Amino acid sequence: MKDNFKSGFAAIIGRPNVGKSTLMNHLIGQKIAITSKKPQTTRNRIQTVYTCEDGQIVFLDTPGIHKAKNKLGEYMVQVAERTLKDVDVILWLVEPTTFIGAGERHIADQLKGLHVPVILIINKVDTVDKDVILKAIDTYRKLYDFDEIIPCSALRNQNTEDIIPCILKYLPYGPMFYDEDTVTDQPQRQIAAEIIREKALHALDAEIPHGIAVAIDSMKERPGKRNLVDIEATIICERDSHKGIIIGKQGAMLKKIGSNARYELERMLDARVNLKIWVKVRKDWRDSDFMIKNFGYNKKEI
Repeated sequence: MKDNFKSGFAAIIGRPNVGKSTLMNHLIGQKIAITSKKPQTTRNRIQTVYTCEDGQIVFLDTPGIHKAKNKLGEYMVQVAERTLKDVDVILWLVEPTTFIGAGERHIADQLKGLHVPVILIINKVDTVDKDVILKAIDTYRKLYDFDEIIPCSALRNQNTEDIIPCILKYLPYGPMFYDEDTVTDQPQRQIAAEIIREKALHALDAEIPHGIAVAIDSMKERPGKRNLVDIEATIICERDSHKGIIIGKQGAMLKKIGSNARYELERMLDARVNLKIWVKVRKDWRDSDFMIKNFGYNKKEI
């Protein structure tokens, strides 16, 4: 390891759905965080690790900062705001627009008392003309005194090569926090649950937005078959009508979710996967502290 090796923590923040998880997955080089066009898809701080010869960056991908509507929402906001106090540099992702809403002003107010370097990442620049990008940069400069501003497209891999060197610039010198081959500290079962949840969000209509969780009931290698993993999972929803939609006509929707999830699980585990999914109703689980904890979201860990 080099004498001038750097290591530290970087938080990726922003309003829901600006592309935080897509950016982190791109920077790390493999899929860790769940992505969907529906907001509030990231529910925990997902800790992923990027290591190169110059340093190690531990990324915390926070839930989007938004106004909470229930106890799960409150938990997600607390996770995001607590994360900011623990890091060496903050990446604030925004879209290329000159409109500064209440959500952005709330984030700017959060940042002002922290004394942490902030890099503004203007994402999705592939969707607008260059003059719109320049106007967006000018607008955000007036909102907050950023240390750096980088326009990019995480989805199209445009101008993303500047982000890692820029982060390293603000990290302290020090040894690695994790072995160089570590990519995430998320347990495999949790990543498996997030993959199934992502595929459900992609497949389902807007009428079942965020009211689903996924529990992995069992996940084990089949005895005598080294390359075959049996996974049993349950999709939890809030209403009986939602259960019918998730299962679909003659089980078609559940089959689609399972098939899409199995493909990605096999890539992650580098093994064949036998996946069985059930659907259960737990009314108002997002307002139950016990159930939130049961599905892997623990306020004590915030």
